[in-house]
Amino acid sequence: MIQLRPSAERGYADHGWLRAKHSFSFANYYDPAEMGWGALRVINEDRVAPGQGFGTHGHRDMEIVTYILSGALEHKDSLGHGGVIRRGEVQRMSAGKGIMHSEFNPLPDEETHLLQIWIEPAQRGTRASYEQQALPVEEMRGRWRLVASPDGAEGSTTIGQDARLWASVLAPGERAEYRLAAGRLGYVQVVSGQLSINGQNLAAGDGAKIADETQLEFLAGEETEILLFDLPPVA
Repeated sequence: MIQLRPSAERGYADHGWLRAKHSFSFANYYDPAEMGWGALRVINEDRVAPGQGFGTHGHRDMEIVTYILSGALEHKDSLGHGGVIRRGEVQRMSAGKGIMHSEFNPLPDEETHLLQIWIEPAQRGTRASYEQQALPVEEMRGRWRLVASPDGAEGSTTIGQDARLWASVLAPGERAEYRLAAGRLGYVQVVSGQLSINGQNLAAGDGAKIADETQLEFLAGEETEILLFDLPPVA
């Protein structure tokens, strides 16, 4: 089963300084049919105005991955971490038993475009932690690049869940394959471009829930950047 999640059907919020599209229910957007997919709880596509951002606020028991598409984001948290992430880097924050943080666009004249991803942890009440990793775009071209995993394999950031997040950039006409183990769930988010998955067409912003499929075949219609989530079975 491959169930499409068209971009036009995502939730939308415009706060002036922030324009956000929500693949799943989030904040004031609520759809009982879109509460996440397995352990994947949030995919927000955010555009943050220059010099603006999210003031200090708290999280608990969530693995939060920030994937920068353009611009920059400045992070500060209650554990004493701070820094700026840009395209070519990824940030992971394990909220654990509790963490306070802020995220701002430090650029005076450029919007920051990002995906914020929340994955539910396998265990609650763990120690909060933070990690920032290089994620060179060239390492995604024509191949699957591991972005996040439970064991930090292949230079990926480490998350507290039996889930793997992969990224790829495919050239026009380029093909890719991925095999899901029996019982695993998949989710695809098209960052940019256009492609087909097992013959079903998706465009930029579209997503796809995947279940009871083991072999996935991707074909790019133009240069396309995609994220692929390999998720544990629903308990």
